[in-house]
Amino acid sequence: MRQFKTSLLMILIFIAPLAASVLDDLSAEFIRVSETVSPAVVTIKAEKIIRRPDIFSGWEYDFFGFKPPQERQREFKSTVLGSGVLIKDGYILTNNHVVDNVEEITVSLTNRQIYKAEIVGRDPKSDVAVLKIDGKDLPYVNLGDSDKLRVGQWVLAIGNPFSDELYSTVTHGIISALGRSSVRLVDYEDFIQTDAAINPGNSGGALVNLQGEVIGINSAIASRSGGSQGVGFAIPINLVKRVMDDLIRDGRVIRAYLGVQIQEINQQIARSLGLKDVAGALIADVVDDSPAKKSGLETGDVVLKVNGKDIVTSNDLRNTISAQRPGQKVTLTIFRNGKTKNVTATLQELPEDMVSTEAVKEKSDGPGFSVKDLSQDLATQYGIRQSSGVIVTDVKSGSEAAEKGLRPGDLILRVGDKEVSNTKEFRKEFDKYKSGDSVLLLIQRKNLKLFIALDI
Repeated sequence: MRQFKTSLLMILIFIAPLAASVLDDLSAEFIRVSETVSPAVVTIKAEKIIRRPDIFSGWEYDFFGFKPPQERQREFKSTVLGSGVLIKDGYILTNNHVVDNVEEITVSLTNRQIYKAEIVGRDPKSDVAVLKIDGKDLPYVNLGDSDKLRVGQWVLAIGNPFSDELYSTVTHGIISALGRSSVRLVDYEDFIQTDAAINPGNSGGALVNLQGEVIGINSAIASRSGGSQGVGFAIPINLVKRVMDDLIRDGRVIRAYLGVQIQEINQQIARSLGLKDVAGALIADVVDDSPAKKSGLETGDVVLKVNGKDIVTSNDLRNTISAQRPGQKVTLTIFRNGKTKNVTATLQELPEDMVSTEAVKEKSDGPGFSVKDLSQDLATQYGIRQSSGVIVTDVKSGSEAAEKGLRPGDLILRVGDKEVSNTKEFRKEFDKYKSGDSVLLLIQRKNLKLFIALDI
């Protein structure tokens, strides 16, 4: 026993310096990357105009008494704080939601130099925006290859959390997951998930590998407290580069279009179709006169590959198609009636108001409620005289909608400041709001109109 203890002690004495050396080397890498990248991570400040209905003014008096208030808007100014990443030639990468509907934008560097910035282009569908500043000898970062990332890889997040006084804050962690697509923040999701601390104000900042390359643009967090809880999301830099190039060259993003509605494959669907694996994108509908229709794709087909690349989820298909160019031919490997076959489609340009491959939504239309187009039967059921509109048909017990007082039978007249007359218009406006936003609904209940604010 004494000999064993002596041997163990000798091993520990030998290993301890090696372990300390490894930690010192890792620390040195963190320092090197931080010093290299931080000067190119900027603070973005902008003035944002918020318009809300003024329900406390507008009452008028005439000979017959008070009139109901007229619908008026009040304007409030709010300061938006975010982060950005300088690349070559004074271009800055950031999130669309940082600069959406803002006025004058200023950019501050770590050396306290302040510049006015112009918006080169924005892409709400991917939450990417590109700004431009004019300056000499500006720092910039190198962009990496997000396709080479591995789960468990060390990364640093650099940005400006909470306040512009906390500029160039560096946190570290690992890549927790890749290809996150169920966050439901934007149309095109392929998020890198990380446990590196990301907080409000970090949006638009850099996610960096230990080579000092930016491999993602920090975009969002999943949190119950509003602060970091170890689940942050970044947009892969390869997706950002694709969007950036289009915005700089054309001022807009040009995406390809296949023309199908798709949904996820679950175990039950896979079993019923005879699929060996729970993978692929199930085509729920094919748009008339679309590339999909012309290529012979059918409802019920399962897309397994695009140009040899595996399609595991419906989001894989949506992102893969959108990354192509209009006019390009793609080979789709599909599963139909128990057999696989290849189909060739020539892609078209995606119309601006569409997503390249529409996902069939299996969620409720809001935080805990569902809506339908008003029909004669529903009008009779709820005692409504009008014949068209958007009616709430179900409110989940204990949900945000239930807590705020929304009820079945309520007619939704407006989402934010946009009037809606059918469910298509409702979803278009409601889907503009992201997690953490508040949406104001104008509803009619019998002869009463009132506003209800819901947190998404």
